[in-house]
Amino acid sequence: MKKSYQVISRQDRRALAQWLTKHGQGLLPLVELVEGAEIALEELIDVTGRATIEAVLELSAMQVAGAPQRGRRDGEVIWHGRQPGQVRLSDRKLKVERIRLRRRGGGIGAEVPVPAYEALQAHDRTGARMLEILLSGVSTRNYAKVLPEMAESVGISRSAVSREFIAASADQLQALCERRLEGLEILIIYIDGIRFAGHHVMVALGVDPTGKKHLLGVREGATENATVVTELLAELVARGLDPKQRRLFVIDGSKALRAAIERVFGGRVPVQRCRTHKLRNVREHLPRHLQAQVTSAMRAAFRLPPPEGIAKLKQQASWLEREYPDAAGSLREGLEELFTINRLGLSPSLCRALGSTNIIENPNSSARRKTQRVTRWRDGEMVKRWAAAAFLAAEQSFRRILGYRDLWMLKAILNENQVANDEKAA
Repeated sequence: MKKSYQVISRQDRRALAQWLTKHGQGLLPLVELVEGAEIALEELIDVTGRATIEAVLELSAMQVAGAPQRGRRDGEVIWHGRQPGQVRLSDRKLKVERIRLRRRGGGIGAEVPVPAYEALQAHDRTGARMLEILLSGVSTRNYAKVLPEMAESVGISRSAVSREFIAASADQLQALCERRLEGLEILIIYIDGIRFAGHHVMVALGVDPTGKKHLLGVREGATENATVVTELLAELVARGLDPKQRRLFVIDGSKALRAAIERVFGGRVPVQRCRTHKLRNVREHLPRHLQAQVTSAMRAAFRLPPPEGIAKLKQQASWLEREYPDAAGSLREGLEELFTINRLGLSPSLCRALGSTNIIENPNSSARRKTQRVTRWRDGEMVKRWAAAAFLAAEQSFRRILGYRDLWMLKAILNENQVANDEKAA
């Protein structure tokens, strides 16, 4: 069902301002206070805004019960006094004086709602607004300072903010976990992990044939844990991702992650290991004076055809073997899958995007920024909620991957390989 909205134009606002100027003698004391710097603009807006809301509520009550007249209580619906109430205004709640209406004769169910008051009660964005602000780096301890501190506004405690955020982030996590994938054609799946204090979160990010990125799922656990990764991939299949469709996986190089892909999608799936992770792992085993030299040699080898590039890196490992055996072992591990994109014969720009998990590292960095104010991670469930909320917020600003115009080449190659594999299987 579509919602209907009443758009307030600039002319409407001007007409209202002109009417208030002509009939706003009651605002003159406020004008003097503003000119004397004795009242803040927020307070002026608050006072006039509350008065306007209460006037709207009274007009709405008059449409239901007619104008109140002293000493007369005729009509089916009668005025029944006033009492304190509150309305929701985006990121806060405002105290107002509400009007009560009742049907003549009283009894159970005699209370008659004021339409305007019910409408203001129904539209609650408090939880969503708190989630938005908290993900912008405001802690629950300081959130009350961010909310407009206006007269008679309802105070929001730290515990209340936490409850609102837990509810909003839990809804987002549930929405992500229930996101259906049947109608989504995914050519590439990036899988990487992010660490929150002592907790790891696995993130799966997909890319469709147009180059658009899609957050597929998150799961609490490390990439070294094959069970966790298998559960994440199996969950994607359960939500509609076709396991028979041939696609490219880009991973950080974890053996457990590679084993999980084989377990869920089969052993013939093309996998590209992240070259950035490989460079970092090799450098960590080398002294500083050798790091730049070895890094340059490895990057040059990545640009060569697979046989030549692999031969160069094996030669590099042989040179390192004697003095830095751990660096040599790290370099030799998974060499074949460092050149998967070279074998596919893709364009240079597309190879840059597919040669590492940097595409998923950017959302990871965004998630770290959004959660940097959190100092106490209570449990894995809290980590999952924050991670899901942070990645869904980052998803709103996702851009197409580099070289997306050449993705048709990858799609054609994957389809051709799938046909060939099907023929062999037959």
